[in-house]
Amino acid sequence: MTDAGRRYPLLRGRRRRGTRSRPISDAVRQRRWRLARIGAMLALAALVVAGIVLVARRAARPDPAQEYVASLAALKRGNYSAARNHAIAAGEGPDAARANAVLGRAYLLLGDGDAAEGALNRAVAAGMPNTRLHQLFADAYLAQGDEDRALAEAARATAPYQDYAARVRARAMAAKGDVPAGTALLQAVIARRPNDAAAYADLGRVRLAAGDVLGADQAARRAVALDPANLDAIVLAGEVVRSRYGLLAALPWFERALAQDAYYHPALIQYAATAGEAGRYADMLSATRRALAARPASPQALYLQAVMAARAGNNELARTLLARMGDAGLSMPGVVLLTGMLAYADGGYEQAVVSFREVVGRQPMNLVARRLLGASLLRSGDAKGALATLRPIAVRPDADSYTLALAGRAFEATGERDWAARFLDRAARPALADPQPFAGDGSAGALAAAVAGAPGDPTVAVGYARSLVDAGQADLAAERATAIANASPGAPDAQLLAGDVSATQGRFAAALARYQQAANLRFDAPVMLRLAEAANRAGRPRDATAALALYLSQNPQSLVARRALANLQLAAREWPAAIETLGWLNDAIGANDALIQAQLAYALTAAGDPQTGLAHARIAYRLAPLNPAATDAFGWALYEQGDTRAALQVLQKAATLAPNHAGISWHLGQALADAGRAAEARQRITAALRDPSFPDRASATALLNLLGS
Repeated sequence: MTDAGRRYPLLRGRRRRGTRSRPISDAVRQRRWRLARIGAMLALAALVVAGIVLVARRAARPDPAQEYVASLAALKRGNYSAARNHAIAAGEGPDAARANAVLGRAYLLLGDGDAAEGALNRAVAAGMPNTRLHQLFADAYLAQGDEDRALAEAARATAPYQDYAARVRARAMAAKGDVPAGTALLQAVIARRPNDAAAYADLGRVRLAAGDVLGADQAARRAVALDPANLDAIVLAGEVVRSRYGLLAALPWFERALAQDAYYHPALIQYAATAGEAGRYADMLSATRRALAARPASPQALYLQAVMAARAGNNELARTLLARMGDAGLSMPGVVLLTGMLAYADGGYEQAVVSFREVVGRQPMNLVARRLLGASLLRSGDAKGALATLRPIAVRPDADSYTLALAGRAFEATGERDWAARFLDRAARPALADPQPFAGDGSAGALAAAVAGAPGDPTVAVGYARSLVDAGQADLAAERATAIANASPGAPDAQLLAGDVSATQGRFAAALARYQQAANLRFDAPVMLRLAEAANRAGRPRDATAALALYLSQNPQSLVARRALANLQLAAREWPAAIETLGWLNDAIGANDALIQAQLAYALTAAGDPQTGLAHARIAYRLAPLNPAATDAFGWALYEQGDTRAALQVLQKAATLAPNHAGISWHLGQALADAGRAAEARQRITAALRDPSFPDRASATALLNLLGS
């Protein structure tokens, strides 16, 4: 027996039978030593990692006191989302009352009234006296849309918080329709606290909602100057800039707010909507996604995404997005309108009627909704309902061809074929009447009573004056319009009213001055079109073109502005510019617009390319063979191509469709003269010269002299 066996007898029991003990080699010994060393190192590493994890866990536990201080600091620098997050962490500490009160303030600044009420209730449960929170609860109720509850709660506010409560009361009164009282209350707060940025921001919001854009601008800029971190004031300033100067000018204001708080929901929604109108759809989509991250199921963000989907032709996705909104979208007219449009596209005309009727009920002067309601009623078999809906715009001298065609088909459905023929005939002709403002909604007597009940509300006063115009009381309307415009220099609707009354009286220079004032306050499409028309009628076409160019610089996707610009360019004989503008419209709309095709034909033919002009003229004539403009464009292109015989047939048809149109008579006269039919040519040219606005007077007179008597 070996020495090892004597010392360690257990080893003998483990040895296999028939084997001999062999010595361990140095290589095996080294390998075992290395393995042991690696194991020790791994064990040490595991201990180190465990220690790091433990330290990290301890470090991840926020200090509630520090989080409370961080929340207040974030509020001060205008990062409300960060303030909310810090306040939530602070609420887990021993001073939950103060932390939840700050959390309630953060939620209010973020516009989330429900979450704010919950945080304030937790503050009370943790020991915060109710007397310190009445004004905050009132603000939360107002954010939830409950004005009466907000007014009642604000009345309970104690002395240190009464100015805050007064601000809530003012906004609630304005929301209930008493704008003058709300404005007066905010002005009283500002008189006591002239450096209260929040009071100025509230005043700006009330003024903007009441139509006083200039007053809103002044209040918003004062609020931003007093508190550059006030996000509501910054967003308000952006909204005012968008109204006064355009889409692209407003975007930097919303970007400024988002630079302070990247997830500030109101700024994200305003930025997305503005970017979308400007054609920047990638930016719009990015902003809506961040808005949904900030506020899951945000109805505004879902609506904007649904609009994008509908514009892209993905109606199924648009419907899915609207469905995700639930009942939250029922209060948004845009959502109801889009729902109706999707139903109409799918052939669900009865459902579309319900949606469009609701929008028209809320917004009687929404012409788009009124046309869509008329079309839906007609498709659903209610021709009389369609006529009743379309009548306010179909009877106007400047009614559009789509509305006239709808009215004509409705008369056909009711068996009144004589009336159907009149409207369908008008639909096939160009609108030669002067554009007129849409009639006021309501009787003059009812609106006069409304003015007496709200003497300081410019919106009510404007409605009353428009009803006087509609009632034929032009002199009284002019008197009232001037008084309203002078009393409300910051209200664009008041300036528009005065301009419209002057335009109906043929005083276009006076109308232009009022429209320019309105454009300085709200530079939207209706104001721009009025301004351009008045400038053109007042003999200032350059001012008209400049207004359109300025509008397009801010609203590059505007089809109506480019149409108006093309009209001015054609009238000014600026053929290359007109071709460029009309080409853009043709690419954007497609080759299915007869008027654009006819105008392209005119411009190309006049610019020396009658062959391409003839191609567009053929398309226009095929689309609208009873439209005088399309017919004349086709005939004139044939004439410029040298085919006088074919041109005469088409131009005579155009003259039959529009016998009093000077330009058509002039074209036919030239073709008749070229065909040797001098007497008929003299007759047509003389008819053209009777129009004092006929632009080719010199050429026509020269040709008339050549033809002799």
